[in-house]
Amino acid sequence: MAELTDGRLKRTAVALVGAAGVLVVTEVIGAWCARSGGLRLPAQLFHHPLLFGCAASAALICAVFTAVRNPVVRFLAGLVAVAAALTVVPVYLVFGSGGEQTLNAAAPGRSDRRLVVEEGAAVIDPVWRVYVDEGSWLTKRRWRIAYLNGDAADGYLTDASWSGADRIRLVTGEGEDRRVHLIDLSDDGRPSRTVSIGR
Repeated sequence: MAELTDGRLKRTAVALVGAAGVLVVTEVIGAWCARSGGLRLPAQLFHHPLLFGCAASAALICAVFTAVRNPVVRFLAGLVAVAAALTVVPVYLVFGSGGEQTLNAAAPGRSDRRLVVEEGAAVIDPVWRVYVDEGSWLTKRRWRIAYLNGDAADGYLTDASWSGADRIRLVTGEGEDRRVHLIDLSDDGRPSRTVSIGR
C-alpha cells in the first residue's frame, strides 16, 4: 500500500513539473508573438509573464511538497515561495504591465489598419506606447511605432493621428520641446522607423 501511495505521489509530482513546463513554453510563445510585427491574438492570450510565472512556480513548489518528505527541503521551498511573492507583487504594482487604451483609430480608407495608443505609467512618469495593428482577427499583427516617457521634456505625447493611409503623425512635447514625427508604413504595416524618447 505504501509503494502504491509513493508511486501515485511521484506521478503527481511529475505531472506538476510537466504542467510547469507547459506554462513556461506557453509564455515563451506569447512573448515571441508580442514582439513588433508578431501575431496579436496569441500575444493577447499567452503573454502574461506574472500569471504564467506564478502558476509555473506554484506547480513546481507543489511538486516539491508532493515528492519530497524532508521537512528542511519543504521549509526552503516554502521560504522561496514567500520571498518570490514579496518581491514580485510590489514590483508589478509599481511598474505595472500595460496601460489604458486611449486611441484606436482606423486609417483613412482602410478598416484593416488601426493606430493604437496605450497610456500607462513608469513609477511616477506617464508613458505612451504607440502601435499599428495590421490585418484582421487571426492574421492581425501589431507593429511598435513609439515608446514615449514623460520623464523627458519632449517625451509627452501631444497628438497621434493619421496623415494618410500609410503615414502616422506624432507630436511630442510643447513649446521649444515640440517635435513632429512622421512615420511611413509599408504595405504590411511595418514602420519605416520607430520613435523612442525617455527611459
